[in-house]
Amino acid sequence: MGNNRILLFVFISCFCWGQDTLTNNKVNVDFSGYMDGYYAYDFNNSTQLTKQFFFYNHNRHNEFNINIALFRGVITYENIYAKLSFQAGTYVDDNYSNERIKNINEAFLGFYLDTAKKHTLEMGIFSSYIGFESAITGTNLTLTRSILAENSPYFMTGLKYNYNVSKQWLFSGLITNGWQRIAKPNNSIPPSFGTQIVFKPSENSLLNWSTFVGKENYNGAFGMRYFSNFYWDATWDSKWRTILGFDFGLQKRNALKESYVNWWSPVLITQYTISSKWQTAARLEYYQDKHNVIIAHTNPFSTYGYSINFDYLFNTKAKFRVEARYLAAKEPLFYDNTKDNFSITTSLSFEFN
Repeated sequence: MGNNRILLFVFISCFCWGQDTLTNNKVNVDFSGYMDGYYAYDFNNSTQLTKQFFFYNHNRHNEFNINIALFRGVITYENIYAKLSFQAGTYVDDNYSNERIKNINEAFLGFYLDTAKKHTLEMGIFSSYIGFESAITGTNLTLTRSILAENSPYFMTGLKYNYNVSKQWLFSGLITNGWQRIAKPNNSIPPSFGTQIVFKPSENSLLNWSTFVGKENYNGAFGMRYFSNFYWDATWDSKWRTILGFDFGLQKRNALKESYVNWWSPVLITQYTISSKWQTAARLEYYQDKHNVIIAHTNPFSTYGYSINFDYLFNTKAKFRVEARYLAAKEPLFYDNTKDNFSITTSLSFEFN
């Protein structure tokens, strides 16, 4: 009940102000939000509430629901800024099931360390630096998120240093509580570390390399995990945009042996703008986690998939989307003990800022 009252207060505050920005004696306050309603149907699912256990977005089967409702506030004063975002929806229920703090999407304080604003330091809960697909799914090329994005961190908790070297280069270093974790499960577990390098060779091309190093639970014991995410995002012209991504991870088997197991995943997404109102995107992906490091299953997890979606843009803020998605595997990995899976998802989203 307490969390619901907080969300209601933020909701009322956003609309009672009647404007997006408030400025008072150099204090600047901005409000924004996002809401994503959806309906999904899994044709291989006859009994389960969720589409598949390894998805966290748009994952309710045969019902209308809210994937995420998000309300944010950003305050800036001279060289200090703070961001606080509240959230609710089925994405929150699924992705934050192990956290006591569920309804906070971001809560961090940041400082500009120099007058040129090239160096910043942030501390708190913030969106993940890993990957190209956001929890604000309306900004993604596809309606649903790729398997590699669904099974890598959405958020991090810790300390982040950013260095904007130039318009082309950005470097970041992080100390965090671990792999998508707000509270550490054991105080004896040391903090984790991460890096991010962003290079923009042109205005229409971006390369990103993110890494993670830390101890994570595998088969009941904490062992070292090494993870790397790389992606290339290219806008070819006014019609075409392509994203190529690749994840690779290593996990130590146990504390007694120095051997490691791995998981990896490539994905290719291409979007085509048909007109000012219509867009379409196609995705080809593969995910292999044969030792079930990330995706727990009785069988080795290995699947490939295809998807296609069509988007109708009411305006720059509202979007209606329809997506068909097919997954296939050699082992029965999906609900109802099947080796393939087909689902259709629809979404209506609105963002205000």
